[in-house]
Amino acid sequence: MIKPEPSGSLPRFIRHNNMVAALQAMFDHGKLSRADLARQLGLNRSSSGNIIAELLATSLVREVPVENQADDGAPRAAGRPGIALELKPEAACFIGAEIGVEHITTLRMDLRGQVSDCRIEPFDGRSVPADLAVERAIAQAFAGLSDETLELVEGFGLAIPAQIDEAGFVQVAPLLGWMAEDLQPMLRKALHADLPVVIENDANAFAFGESYRDPQGKAGVTLFLVLESGVGGGIIIDGKLFRGGHGLAGEIGHVHIRDGRELEEVLGRDHLESRYRKAVCRPLATIDTFLDAVRRREPDAIEIAEDWAADLAQAIVAACRLLDPNRIVLGGRLAALYPLVAGRVALDIA
Repeated sequence: MIKPEPSGSLPRFIRHNNMVAALQAMFDHGKLSRADLARQLGLNRSSSGNIIAELLATSLVREVPVENQADDGAPRAAGRPGIALELKPEAACFIGAEIGVEHITTLRMDLRGQVSDCRIEPFDGRSVPADLAVERAIAQAFAGLSDETLELVEGFGLAIPAQIDEAGFVQVAPLLGWMAEDLQPMLRKALHADLPVVIENDANAFAFGESYRDPQGKAGVTLFLVLESGVGGGIIIDGKLFRGGHGLAGEIGHVHIRDGRELEEVLGRDHLESRYRKAVCRPLATIDTFLDAVRRREPDAIEIAEDWAADLAQAIVAACRLLDPNRIVLGGRLAALYPLVAGRVALDIA
């Protein structure tokens, strides 16, 4: 992989940044001719050629034939095929884990951002201390990986429903019951490998991941809402994650609404399951049972869903007054409820 150069060596630092920019361009646009890549980088052909040569030497990039296209992108009438450059997906991989309230999700992702080997395992997050939760997430994420795959791992990411600073220090994780936990040393101890690591709030991770995959959606302001056991929010402004002054930007779940309750108390899964169980006298009913009942238009489920829609509309209106976002993206398990009540949400917003 491309390793950062010492900051005291400016030419190497610039070359390193150009190589990263070239990889990003191929991630965003797929196959690029040498001329197109030079234009993307804002470099002349000679300088970009040096960057390309170094990338080819790392095996992160490969040359592929492109029929009927010249190196400058113009149509080719006949003769040998043109040559384009593209990322080599299998040249590196990255491991990710999310510690949730009721499950741990882990996955592996290649250089093109394609996800494989996604696993979801039951987990009682409220009863497990932070260090043991991190150990379990690491064990699940790396279980069964071959030595060859382990050699290709270039980074690890951990997402948690918590208020986290940029150094990975958890100030508070109310849904998990954690407070003042420094996850970096826990992660280093459990990994047994010297890998770059990132620890992030789950909503911020969702926001960054979704915007990173969608280059066209990076412009402007986007609010990402994760609707799970609670409600988390992440904000992307012109392609960059906005953290606020203390890393708490987007924590919309703690906004107080009707009856003095927090938003995540009325939009979260626990509230919906509790209301539905009482309404239908089924103490073991799950959120999936509730969603199926809404799809079947059962009156009790519809009443609960419409209340949820009204609260979501109130949250959206408040967020729009404060952030004026260009768009709002919903994620998490409860995002499946939105299409079933979208009309009611729109009516309450209006």
